[in-house]
Amino acid sequence: MSDLNHMWGSDLTVSASGDLQLVGGADQTQQRILRRLMTNPRGPAVGGTPPEPGDYIFHLDYGAGLPREVGRTLDAGRIRAKIRGQILREASVARRPAPVIDVQAIARGVSVSIRYTDAATGQPATLSFNVNQ
Repeated sequence: MSDLNHMWGSDLTVSASGDLQLVGGADQTQQRILRRLMTNPRGPAVGGTPPEPGDYIFHLDYGAGLPREVGRTLDAGRIRAKIRGQILREASVARRPAPVIDVQAIARGVSVSIRYTDAATGQPATLSFNVNQ
């Protein structure tokens, strides 16, 4: 099943005739992974303060919340675990071989590179992106 073609941080993609374009296959998987990793879930209540609201009000625990990592002390192991737990919730990402996730600090942000296997085709794929202010 196709999704609307929407890369995180951009507008919906429109065809020359003005129709909304659809996306499928490997591009759809990458768009879904990015959306999941960049979406903030509901944050925990801290010291009697109410929890931070999530970005997706119908599924409060959806997302890895990588934008919340910007400005914090880098804990690459915790971020890798958070990413792994979220991308394995996508049916289009194969569990074996396990995804390989690299997290590096960059100026005012975090750089992420993920090597995974597409569950439908068995083909390796790479997704690299930066999260910064």
